Amino acid sequence: MGDVAVGARSGHEGPEEPEQGGAGPAGAGEGREPEVTESGADTPRGHGRTSAPKKPRPFWKELPLLIVIALVLALIIKTFLVQAFSIPSGSMQNTLQVSDRVLVDKLTPWFGSKPSRGEVIVFKDPDRWLENEPTPTPNVLQRGLSFIGLMPSADEKDLIKRVIGVGGDTVECNGTGPLKVNGKPLDESYVFQGNTPCSVDEGGQFKVKVPKDKLWVMGDHRQASADSRYHQTDRNQGFVPVDNVIGRAFVIAWPPNRWSTLSVPDTFHQSGINAAASATAPAALGLVGAFPFVLWRRRRLSAERTDG
Repeated sequence: MGDVAVGARSGHEGPEEPEQGGAGPAGAGEGREPEVTESGADTPRGHGRTSAPKKPRPFWKELPLLIVIALVLALIIKTFLVQAFSIPSGSMQNTLQVSDRVLVDKLTPWFGSKPSRGEVIVFKDPDRWLENEPTPTPNVLQRGLSFIGLMPSADEKDLIKRVIGVGGDTVECNGTGPLKVNGKPLDESYVFQGNTPCSVDEGGQFKVKVPKDKLWVMGDHRQASADSRYHQTDRNQGFVPVDNVIGRAFVIAWPPNRWSTLSVPDTFHQSGINAAASATAPAALGLVGAFPFVLWRRRRLSAERTDG
């Protein structure tokens, strides 16, 4: 309700007429009939009148505003939090099937999180990996819905693979496998049935050391995936720059009967696989332990110079 100034006058009213049934101050208020306010209390006429509540706007008038808010929120979510992607090929079978929709976590990279071994990631084409691949042309509506995140990304320059090696790792394939990371063979139960972990062909036999801030990626459908193995002659030697990573695929959201999370397989948690990291651990601990001694020595030398 609006504020009501009791007894206030607008300045446009005529002279006040004398009241019937009373004269002067002594008769003020006499002879008035009380009126009932909305709250049910008797209030003299002209005093404390309550204004009627405003009627709510019709829903159809509110609908455009609700749509705009929903679209803005969808755009924010797609840009900073989660984005949907469609799987166009079978290079990640049987983990991902053609036309599956996956949700990709785009939030954690904002906090400095980097991809880990075993994660399924979506990344931008590092160097014309999709140059010879046919790309569909979405219509205007599809592009618009994709832009705000209501449809999977229409940008066909994105790829999805599994991270096998991170900076400092040594990844190798001999014969038909198994695939090894830092000398540890991987138990790859996720590899497409009938495929071998390694391919006996040009590119399928390799031993590489992953540079810092780079990734070695491979598809789960090993004999149908043009991944890091087959791009070792590009400007990145087949590695994917961490900066190209859009996010981690963490769930299959569509179709409903395919719903499942995309967790890191246990084989990537086996003991000793972090050989590259553990080799540097003693040196790092040594530096940390030496720091107090160096600091004490510097202070002692400074004190001796002052005394001298």
